Amino acid sequence: MGYATIIIILALLLTNRVTAVVALAGVPVVTALLAGFSIGEVGEFIGAGLGSVVGVTTMFVFAIVYFGLMRDAGLFDPIIGRIVGWAGNAPVTIAVATTALACVAHLDGAGATTFLITIPAMLPLYDRLGMSRLTLSVCVGMGAGVMNIMPWGGPTARAATTTGIDANDLWVPLIPSQLVGIVGALAIAWYLGRREHRRLGLGADMTAPNQTPAMSLTGGGSGTAVTSGPAAGDASSDDQRGVEPRDPLELSDEEQELRRPRLFWFNAALTVLVLAALIAGFAPPEMIFLVGVVVALVVNYPGLRRQTTRIEAHATGAMLMATTLLAAGAFLGILGESGMIDAMASSAAGVVPSAVGPALPLIIGVLGVPLSLLFGPDAYYFGVMPVLTALGEQYGVPAEAIAQASMMGQETVGFPISPLTGSFYLLVGLAGVDIGRHIRALFGWAWLLSLLMLATAFITTAIPVWVS
Repeated sequence: MGYATIIIILALLLTNRVTAVVALAGVPVVTALLAGFSIGEVGEFIGAGLGSVVGVTTMFVFAIVYFGLMRDAGLFDPIIGRIVGWAGNAPVTIAVATTALACVAHLDGAGATTFLITIPAMLPLYDRLGMSRLTLSVCVGMGAGVMNIMPWGGPTARAATTTGIDANDLWVPLIPSQLVGIVGALAIAWYLGRREHRRLGLGADMTAPNQTPAMSLTGGGSGTAVTSGPAAGDASSDDQRGVEPRDPLELSDEEQELRRPRLFWFNAALTVLVLAALIAGFAPPEMIFLVGVVVALVVNYPGLRRQTTRIEAHATGAMLMATTLLAAGAFLGILGESGMIDAMASSAAGVVPSAVGPALPLIIGVLGVPLSLLFGPDAYYFGVMPVLTALGEQYGVPAEAIAQASMMGQETVGFPISPLTGSFYLLVGLAGVDIGRHIRALFGWAWLLSLLMLATAFITTAIPVWVS
């Protein structure tokens, strides 16, 4: 019954038959009843599962609201403006600035926000110089991918839900790996910029010829814009493909009214304090973000009406992911409390060679990016990883190692090439590139970044390979 539950859920998620909430909550209830458990027992299973995900769900909701408030108040505007201004007219600086801007924009963990900010800001520079739009999509994808490991990002939140380990505890040991990933992404962007410089035949003065995107040798400027596709059950706030892009430096009247330039340094200090408290483990992440939201609301938007409006503005994205996490809690509670997970792990242990078991983190980490083409975040973290975690326990591999190895590539660095996430279509649509060409252009670089980050995690002993 455990295998049947997993297979049915994966089939529903991969074929977009139902939403993730329906698959994760409905299927295990039915299979548990068919297995002979009473309604009361199933209810107890669900209660236990929900109790294990309350913390990460709360953290995710308040983190999304907090970074949304900071964006409303204009905290990121000066950074974005400086990066765009620094890009200048040189392909190298434009490519590096693109990746840096994507890293900053992805602080809130939402792919759609990152793409809506970064691509419209940088696209005119690429078109003006005749740079390949594939270079744009690759640089943006790398920057967003290496930042998607943050504890309020979708993959980490899902991994924390599945393993029952605090999202902050999963992330903090991987900070060196993430820093290496950021540096690696910037270095690759520099190389891509140099390649564009040579292709365009620019002189030492870096002056661009009068060339249109259609003249790009890589075809990046003439790709078909695709703005729709399967969300594969991804209920995160990333799926915002219907939003029309525009220059993020041009504010509407409503956005201008929300800006708080006089409070910039206060908001910057508050954000640094929040991040420092997370890294130091000063308090549970959900408490840190809850307090951060309260302070941000009171200082930036005093009054009941303003505060209610701001919360409502960010409620949709937060609640979509929250309901998915809660449904996953019900699913994991049924599989765990009913004994299905233990039964699957025992049967799988009899098939997997004993020499392979201890190396599961290495295998999972190496295959993370390629697996992003096969499994969406919900399908992998809620369908595949519970089995891998239970299997690892048979060989003494902790669940934390399985989760962290997965975070090195699966729907983190790999999400900008995954057709199973809604924001992927926003990325290729805004950049105006062909889906296949984008995947081929980014796949190798994303995999290289994933392997660099995985190697760093092993070197720093954040992830053990061989477990006694």
